[in-house]
Amino acid sequence: MTLPRYLLPIFIGLLISVPAKADLIGHGGMVRSVDVSPNGDLVATGSFDYTARIWNFGDQTEIAVLDLHEGPVTSVSFAPSGQQVITTSDDYSAIFWNLNTFKPLHRLTGHKHKVMTSAFSPDERHAATGAWDKTVRIWDLKNGKTVQVINTNAPVNAVAFSADGAHVISGGHFPVIEIWDAKSGTIVGKLEGHLGGITALRVSPDGKSVLSASIDKTIKHWELETQKLISSIDVRDGPVFDVTFSPDGTQAMTAGRDGYIVTWDLATGAPVQEIPAHEKIAWSARFSPDGRFAISTSSDEQARIWHLETGDRIGMTTTDDGRAKPWLTSDHPGAAIYTKCATCHSLSSDGPQRSGPHFEGLFGRKVGAVEGYRYSDALKSRDFVWDEKTIFQLFDEGPDVMLPGTKMPVQRVTNDDALKNLVDYLKVLTNP
Repeated sequence: MTLPRYLLPIFIGLLISVPAKADLIGHGGMVRSVDVSPNGDLVATGSFDYTARIWNFGDQTEIAVLDLHEGPVTSVSFAPSGQQVITTSDDYSAIFWNLNTFKPLHRLTGHKHKVMTSAFSPDERHAATGAWDKTVRIWDLKNGKTVQVINTNAPVNAVAFSADGAHVISGGHFPVIEIWDAKSGTIVGKLEGHLGGITALRVSPDGKSVLSASIDKTIKHWELETQKLISSIDVRDGPVFDVTFSPDGTQAMTAGRDGYIVTWDLATGAPVQEIPAHEKIAWSARFSPDGRFAISTSSDEQARIWHLETGDRIGMTTTDDGRAKPWLTSDHPGAAIYTKCATCHSLSSDGPQRSGPHFEGLFGRKVGAVEGYRYSDALKSRDFVWDEKTIFQLFDEGPDVMLPGTKMPVQRVTNDDALKNLVDYLKVLTNP
């Protein structure tokens, strides 16, 4: 008997006695939305626990909790500069946050129903929000005031600005996507072809096209200038709740009811990578800016990070196996930094399997040599030995620079003395 794909994660979960935990742990309700800062350093998540949270992408640690909404948080959006974020909520408001202080700059009020979505204008002077009151509001972010109210034909789930900021694109419970003049609020075009409500809209990196996702089990790719359909992809396995472009604009990623995140080739419509990311609904997914990773969120209250080349989960933690953790009590100056390494690496070959290879015999070991570990092509194609010099180089330059394509998130130690201490402590731990 062949199981339907949407039942596979559930079946797998029944076979695993202790499910692995998520990378970004902390929310107490389903995680409805995710976004990544333009430089890739930060992740924002929004949850039905009434909070948004800001995370360090490199080591998956929580940086801040944004806790001023009085209802579930429905979306999170980074500004193009990465210095601010907007959260929207069931409490009929949106909040514009300063990420240097993690304090609100403005609470954007005026909607009469749940606010579901937001988007920054390219110049960051304005934002658009869409709500179930059938309106799109455009805000002056300098003073937090409404400058335009656009009346649509249905509750709004998704908004996006055109690349020049002149137009706002909206979609919602009605299958037709509408394009509006941002200044006058008049309609200037329609994208027609979906058979069900619109759940997400994304403008391409080059600004020439837009992706739409729908409960009709499809995503569609539209040319903005001509307002013509370029292609349609049948996702088949249920409503699609999110879609986004890859950084180079050649692929799309979807999140849906079956818990999968799927990467699609936009030229052929074929799936490139299918990852059973969650056991429950996958609500949102994003590429990292370098295209190496995906971040997914779910009704299971978790956010997870994935290496797209291999499909492997990054930063996965395991239950305590009872082994000694000397770095927690050591007074060695490198021990505190090593705690981040311990999240992804076991010290011994018989330790718990983690997202990174074990450290047993690290110094003097050829790169990519741990038997049974699934390395990325970036490691398989290299030929050097791990020693004081190469480990220092890894964290000094960053994994993305030294080993382009590696599944290791970008983590640098920019203080030379601290990095020397880490390398020395790694020698202490791995050569007892």
